[in-house]
Amino acid sequence: MSVLSKIPKYIRYTISIIAALLCCMTLYRLFFFFHYRPSGKAFSGSMMLMGLRFDARVAFANGLILFILQPFINPFKNPNRKKIFLTIISIIALIFLIAYTGDFYYYAFLQQRLSAFILSFAQDAAISAKMMWQSYPVVKIIIVLVIAMVIIVWLLKRLFLKISNENFIKNNKSNWIISCGFIILSGLAIFGKINQYPLRWSDAFLLSDDFKANVALNPFQSFFSTMSFKKSGYAINKVRTGYPTLASYFAVKDTNINSLNLERVYTFNNTTDTTTKPNVVIIICESFSAYKSSMFGNGLNATPYFNELCNNGVFFERCFTPGFGTARGVWATLTGIPDVEPNKTASRNPNAVNQQLIMNDFVGYDKFYFLGGSTTWANIRGVLTNNIIGLKIFEEGDYKAQTEDVWGISDKNLFLKANNVFTQQEKPFVSIIQTANNHEPYTIPNEDLGAFKKLNFSKDTLDKYGFENNEQLNAFRYSDFCFATFIEAAKKEKYFNNTIFVFVGDHGLRGDAGEMFPQSFTKQGILAEHVPLLFYAPQLLKPSKIIEPASQLDIFPSVAYLSKQNFTNRTLGTNLFDSLQQKSRFAFIADPDMHTVGLVSNSFYYARNLNTEKIEFVSVLNNNIVEQNNANDSIKNIMANTTEAFYNTAKYLLLNNKKVK
Repeated sequence: MSVLSKIPKYIRYTISIIAALLCCMTLYRLFFFFHYRPSGKAFSGSMMLMGLRFDARVAFANGLILFILQPFINPFKNPNRKKIFLTIISIIALIFLIAYTGDFYYYAFLQQRLSAFILSFAQDAAISAKMMWQSYPVVKIIIVLVIAMVIIVWLLKRLFLKISNENFIKNNKSNWIISCGFIILSGLAIFGKINQYPLRWSDAFLLSDDFKANVALNPFQSFFSTMSFKKSGYAINKVRTGYPTLASYFAVKDTNINSLNLERVYTFNNTTDTTTKPNVVIIICESFSAYKSSMFGNGLNATPYFNELCNNGVFFERCFTPGFGTARGVWATLTGIPDVEPNKTASRNPNAVNQQLIMNDFVGYDKFYFLGGSTTWANIRGVLTNNIIGLKIFEEGDYKAQTEDVWGISDKNLFLKANNVFTQQEKPFVSIIQTANNHEPYTIPNEDLGAFKKLNFSKDTLDKYGFENNEQLNAFRYSDFCFATFIEAAKKEKYFNNTIFVFVGDHGLRGDAGEMFPQSFTKQGILAEHVPLLFYAPQLLKPSKIIEPASQLDIFPSVAYLSKQNFTNRTLGTNLFDSLQQKSRFAFIADPDMHTVGLVSNSFYYARNLNTEKIEFVSVLNNNIVEQNNANDSIKNIMANTTEAFYNTAKYLLLNNKKVK
């Protein structure tokens, strides 16, 4: 009795189809690599292994569909349904042929794997068809596809006939065990990892090579990963219309409306000597909402330590994030480009993963990223590993401290780990630390409940000062406790005096600021983007408080300037410490929940609703209605034009800020 005879025929057939798919997809990947390989690019086994994982997901997903269909159609017991079953499989095979053919030529055209953006060609079907006819051997492609399809159908029938004639010894218990095993194996292959997060397209970019990452991707994976972004894009005429406005705003010297050049080049003397270069530590603080903090007079005084830091640093009182949400905040800080994706975040868009970052201009610096949980979250890992040269990531699995909740280790232990790493560095370093405890479930570790004392207030008091409950308040206070733990530990180390610490919220929080701020902050919802921004370096920067608007977009241009590091700024961020920069600054906001785009100035907030086209123009200084007069109308028009320029250029840069090779 052979082992094969114990396996039900429909499972044997399904496994055979899966094996054939994996074999064909692997052969295609090899062909793809050698056909498109840049000169000198070495073959990579890790690339093929990663690709096999993506292929296995697709193959087993199709296999699972066949597994589910076969008992109902029952082709091996019901000859009349054999044609139906083979027709379904043939259709699947045809879809694969078309997808892989489209993928091959799509890459030749755009140097990207097949994506949902191909659907946009249907909007101009006649022109697209003519372009294809003139650009590709369409007749030959169709002939090859027809021949391939005939061969595949013949092979499918032969395989079906072969398995039909094989013996099968029925055993209900054995059938049940084999079926369950196949389902579990399929589930593991589709999930792709034995981990908290499934296999994602961004995992391909762990290869730290754009071409190899593209080779590893599966066209089905890349297509469905971009479905949410098929409406992403830009209108080049609108980008060019707004270009003069932005070129003037950013004081671009070499203006060019054709290339849409926004380069601002900064050069310094003796940049090759890194012995005196300052270190840079950027702390992206979870839900660090301005109106809930002590710096703006909140009566519950949740951040007294940070308030003292602000008194001894350069504190920007009017910093606004260009979007709401952690992933959008991290993206804006890293790239200097607002995340204006309407549905999902830009970090999840495979076509936006290739970005030119100022962080790479820190030549001679070690680079770090610290997160208590996993950077697989929101596909941030793909953005980091694909774009930052020599980056060392510390994430879950890299710490001895215990995991506290879904967000990983506590912020206190995250800071202490970072401090320990910094003390061992012999070269200057630039690092990002991303906190998470000030987020539901608002976990405060038991190990800190001795040094950190929880407070409780009445519901009326909490409402008055913008807190939903005592858990949220204490989590906010715990953030301050962690900042104090970090800075006090850092002060004892030699790196401290030569380090620029930057604290910024990833986003604010909606709510009711009461009388703490003008009504526009609450009514127009910009509390969701209003965050503290602090540059703290007691030995390097003179304390000051600045009321001009600032943004997350401005952080890297500013720290590069303060570090006297040669850099080229192609982003929508500006150097906050550049005395030549015009003083009339704006902070751009694209709120995905309110469906608005707008600007905050020293005095006003302008916003346009993308759905209703409703315009709002309100004061951010007081509760007075903005009078209609020539002066205010002129400012409103300037802010309207600048808003549209920021918005359309951001959409353009998301897909056109690729690394300079």
